Amino acid sequence: MRVSTIMTSAVITIQSTATVAEAANLMLANRISGLPVVEPQGMLVGLISDSDLLRRSELDTERQRSWWLSLLARPGKVAEEYVRAHGRKVKEVMSAPVMTVSPYATLGEAADLMERSKVKRLPVVTNGQLAGIVTRSDFLKPLLREPPVEAGQPLSDAAISAAIAEELAAQSWAKNGLIRANVKNGVVTLNGSVLDERERGAAIVAAENVPGVTMVRDQLAWIDPSFGIVVQAP
Repeated sequence: MRVSTIMTSAVITIQSTATVAEAANLMLANRISGLPVVEPQGMLVGLISDSDLLRRSELDTERQRSWWLSLLARPGKVAEEYVRAHGRKVKEVMSAPVMTVSPYATLGEAADLMERSKVKRLPVVTNGQLAGIVTRSDFLKPLLREPPVEAGQPLSDAAISAAIAEELAAQSWAKNGLIRANVKNGVVTLNGSVLDERERGAAIVAAENVPGVTMVRDQLAWIDPSFGIVVQAP
């Protein structure tokens, strides 16, 4: 799935020459926490978010340092903080340059970028032009869709068993072959053992996601790798 399938195309933006008050008003009025900053031609130049307005003189939240930390702080850093706390124009407090993503990037690539950069939103850009924006909440949209129902005859018990075995064989946590699935009338019984209780939950999920499965019964035993003690399934 591509970023273009979940991004918001009608993006509320602001220009760099606008005031901080105008940016705050736009965010409050539209119940959003960030605004892409664009030039009149649509070129993306920055991003202003609520975190950029957290340390403001009007709020009495301007960063305060003890006298000895003030001596250690670099003058340039202190000057930058002063501008963010007192600046009146968007261009003075916005974050730039901005981490962006292509509309053709996969959701996995976008998620990786968000995690690495520790950001909540990514402007979507094509040839420098803002095409949309994708936020963390946009990743929830595909979860609302029901899994596709495959046409044709329901899978046989043998086909379900084979599909579960194939999925388990593809996962590093199950490659030891200790987990087995028996299927009868769409009901899966998981037998065997796990070396980590988290593997139990993963095996159940793997079985649940195979089309045709109506129920999963957990008969897995847990083996404590430290002592070799077998604990029977709940």
